[in-house]
Amino acid sequence: MSNNVAVSEPETIVWTREPAQEPLDANDAALRAVRDMIKDGKRIQVVELLKRWDPVDVMQLLTRLRLKHARKLFHWLPANPSIKVVAELRPEFRSILMEDATLDQFRDILAGLDPEDAVEILNEFPDDAADELIARLPDVEDIATRGSYADDTAGRVMARKFVALPENCTAEDAVSQMRAQANRIRRIFTVYVTDESGRLTGTVEVGKLLLAPKETVLRDIMNRDVIAVSADTDQEEVLRFARKRDMRTVPVVSGDGQLIGRITPKQLTRIASDEANEDMLLMSGVSAEARSDDTILRIVRGRLPWLLTGLVGASVAATVVGSYEDQLAEAAILAAFIPVTMSMAGNAGLQASAVAVQGIATGALWSGDILFRLMKELLAALMNGTIAGLILGLLVMIASLIVPLEDPVSLAMATSLSLLCVTTIAAMVGATVPIILDKIGIDPAMAIGVFITSSNDVLGVLIFFLMATTFYLG
Repeated sequence: MSNNVAVSEPETIVWTREPAQEPLDANDAALRAVRDMIKDGKRIQVVELLKRWDPVDVMQLLTRLRLKHARKLFHWLPANPSIKVVAELRPEFRSILMEDATLDQFRDILAGLDPEDAVEILNEFPDDAADELIARLPDVEDIATRGSYADDTAGRVMARKFVALPENCTAEDAVSQMRAQANRIRRIFTVYVTDESGRLTGTVEVGKLLLAPKETVLRDIMNRDVIAVSADTDQEEVLRFARKRDMRTVPVVSGDGQLIGRITPKQLTRIASDEANEDMLLMSGVSAEARSDDTILRIVRGRLPWLLTGLVGASVAATVVGSYEDQLAEAAILAAFIPVTMSMAGNAGLQASAVAVQGIATGALWSGDILFRLMKELLAALMNGTIAGLILGLLVMIASLIVPLEDPVSLAMATSLSLLCVTTIAAMVGATVPIILDKIGIDPAMAIGVFITSSNDVLGVLIFFLMATTFYLG
């Protein structure tokens, strides 16, 4: 695509596809030209121009315009392009456009669409916006059924468009059916085979179907080892399932085995992105529902519980330190090693828990593999703790040559052993807590935030003073 832009001729204004998070200088002229047309109220010219653009390019233009111009342009766009553009918008920007007037506009658009097309579009919206639109469409039963499934389940995100044919269908008829539905379904990778009751009994890959003789019956070439998920399966489990079996699409069945939908490659990618974003927020001690455009009240409500939890942990750690007031008065040098111990405990715990959460999320951590993984973490923590302890002990001995320290050998031994114990215990806590949370049905990513940091701070301080009392002050 050419980068040359002529502002005077709207039809020659083009947009060069930008890499993620990397605006191109070549698009600046196009940006200015469109902005000037919006300011001048040239609606017809802008709409005619953007009709020829790909929705992704329109989305990129919207995200680079000032918000008031983006809103105005968005309302100018006709139904079909505008709703495709929304599907491409980043969630944080998309939510800004989701005002009542816009939702009413989309309600009218969805009401005029085929129910299957409407549901496909709803699957591209953020859940809160989709729920709001469903609430505004009370008379459309087929669309409203999407709301009957719980959040983050296969039924909520599945596509209702698929090719399902009876077992006695011939390859020639199957190819004809695929061609007939080509306009309705953009990409067909797998043809699903069902019995007379609509229950999924097998699958046939498109390539295999095209190469089969015309008179071949599907039951003779279908893969009977069919794998499907139920509609109430958590979307994270669906993602693990697809990755583990290298599945491009995942069929979804009802309780009695009837085929009701499929998880497309695009939805699998979106699930992976959503779960990664959610885990990142939880690991940072932020509510999974947090958004960049949240109100002040929502920010406080989402973050304050985590901060208060951290405050409790810090208060317990402070109480432990206070209980050793006499020891600190006897040897004030011990206070210098408290932040070192707490930092090592926190870092070791976070590292181990991050690896555990990643293994759980990707399905790489199997039940039969847990003991072996924990043993690896233990040995690695012992090695890391030993090296860190020896380095700290050496630093204490070097420092004793510069500043007077009472019994530097005992101090070096106490600090080295405390660092070894703290690192080992913190790593084991970090490795086991996510597994325990996962087993009891709690998102293991929650372990990486305030819980691991606070618990390891308390353990770190307690172990440090026990070592100091035993080997230095004793």
